[in-house]
Amino acid sequence: IVTAEHTIRRDDDIPVILPDRKRVSAALVGRDPDTDIAVLRIDGASAPALATAPPLRTGEIVLAVGRHAPGVLAAMGIVGTASGPWKTWRGGQLDSLLRLDIGAYPRSSGSVVIDTQGRFAGMLTTGLTRTAPVAIPAATIDRIATELLAHGRVARGYLGVGLQPIPLPAAYKRNQRSGVMVLSVEPDGPAEKGGILLGDIIVEIGGQPVTDTDDVQTALRGSIARELPIVVFRSGQRTELRVTVGERPESPR
Repeated sequence: IVTAEHTIRRDDDIPVILPDRKRVSAALVGRDPDTDIAVLRIDGASAPALATAPPLRTGEIVLAVGRHAPGVLAAMGIVGTASGPWKTWRGGQLDSLLRLDIGAYPRSSGSVVIDTQGRFAGMLTTGLTRTAPVAIPAATIDRIATELLAHGRVARGYLGVGLQPIPLPAAYKRNQRSGVMVLSVEPDGPAEKGGILLGDIIVEIGGQPVTDTDDVQTALRGSIARELPIVVFRSGQRTELRVTVGERPESPR
């Protein structure tokens, strides 16, 4: 069972109401606060599967349906925004930003979002924005749930630096206009061990150009424990360093 991570307050004996109204207890398999996805496991019960909808588009009508004792919650609205990949404020990556123009009731996070043909399009959450609720896309749920089922967590690459995008001085420019300046370096972290210093401007990681912090996260994906070449500008000189990517510590709950 998949639900919104921010609604889970404990790791076992989590109450779940099945379609036949039977109440059972579930155990936590894994949680990813960065995308607000949690996977639960129940024994001896099943639920019907839904067909998956094509990616939602702006203006499509959707229905959000959830269960909260003593009954069912439902709300209808439209997709107000459907854009490309979106990085959450916690650092997770959704396959697309699906902002919903819908009346989200209190405790409606975790509701299934379906299209007009009853196909599964995503999961409603109010835990990733302070404004309109969003639907976590089905593709994101599949990707994160698969990793949680396999490992119980989602591992993400980590350098141990604070970064700020800045325009590149004219003398540094090649085929890009910006890089990211190192504002802080964690003691004994991967970056410090690899020789990265305060004031360095990172322009490449693993052969890929870096123009903002999103590019850094993309370059680190799938690279934990791997040594990557990182190109920086330092004191007017282009320098290549070798840094072994670490694993980002889990977010505190």
